[in-house]
Amino acid sequence: MHDAFTLIRRATELLPEHARAENGVLPDDVRDCQRAGDWELALDLLLRIGESHPFPVDFWRMLTESARQLRLTETAAWCVLRDYETRHGTVRARLSLLPTSEGGRRTPVPGGGRLRPLWNIGNRAPGSERPLNVAGLWLEGLAELSPGHSATVRLAPLSPEQWRHLAAGDAITMHESRPPVGVARIVEVTSTAVSGHP
Repeated sequence: MHDAFTLIRRATELLPEHARAENGVLPDDVRDCQRAGDWELALDLLLRIGESHPFPVDFWRMLTESARQLRLTETAAWCVLRDYETRHGTVRARLSLLPTSEGGRRTPVPGGGRLRPLWNIGNRAPGSERPLNVAGLWLEGLAELSPGHSATVRLAPLSPEQWRHLAAGDAITMHESRPPVGVARIVEVTSTAVSGHP
């Protein structure tokens, strides 16, 4: 395995010269950070550019390993999600957790894919009960989500093929036991981000 610095350089080589993050970051900015030895900032800038353009799985795997070696746990978890989304597509939703007083959770939902709740996504199964599907949950821009609050989330389904019927505007429910603890409205569903991936 290569060291974090080599992996960041190799990921930078995958950037097309026209690549630009939403905040204006360019590949030259990443190279400037590398020359200055600011590897954490170089990694952060690569992530920003990566959010604005489709990149192959190898890009995200290099960033994941770099973040792990630099002991950036949350960054590594986000890169794992982006690797997943490159291979399986993206599911984003606006999640509203029920307040504790209405049967919701007693503790906040952690971000970073540490929670893999069950979801009722409308699938049918033989018998009377609807099956529940598992998906890892990442919060966008938050470390945790408290009961009674809302946030935009990204979901990484264990069986992505069972989620393909969902579209923007669909409602799904989050479960940790039979009664729901939250309701999510789908914001975006995309197929794989990059063609030709393994």
